[in-house]
Amino acid sequence: EVQLVESGGGLVQPGGSLRLSCAASGFSFSYSALNWVRQAPGKGFEWVSGIDTSGSRPSYADSVKGRFTISRDNAKNTLYLQMNSLRPDDTGVYYCGRGTLVRGRRHGDWGQGTQVTVSS
Repeated sequence: EVQLVESGGGLVQPGGSLRLSCAASGFSFSYSALNWVRQAPGKGFEWVSGIDTSGSRPSYADSVKGRFTISRDNAKNTLYLQMNSLRPDDTGVYYCGRGTLVRGRRHGDWGQGTQVTVSS
């Protein structure tokens, strides 16, 4: 059974940092490209970042480029998202997955999400 479990979310002030983790099991983690998406309150899913199997080719949405860093540890079957310089519009539920986002709909395997709230 595929399992993806996100953690590390919470309440942080604008300008602060959080590190999200995604523990994976039930599939060949090291052979899977992975993504983070988020969903702000009342809005659809937004792709945030993706990473290839080796971790050498990360990609980012323009809205987070230069502030967020995606990484992976294939020995620990864990995906990370380091989020710096957080802004209120980064608020939302963050999901990790080995799927895609097409026309606002997620396909593939995704976790249950972790809440990130950026507020003073």
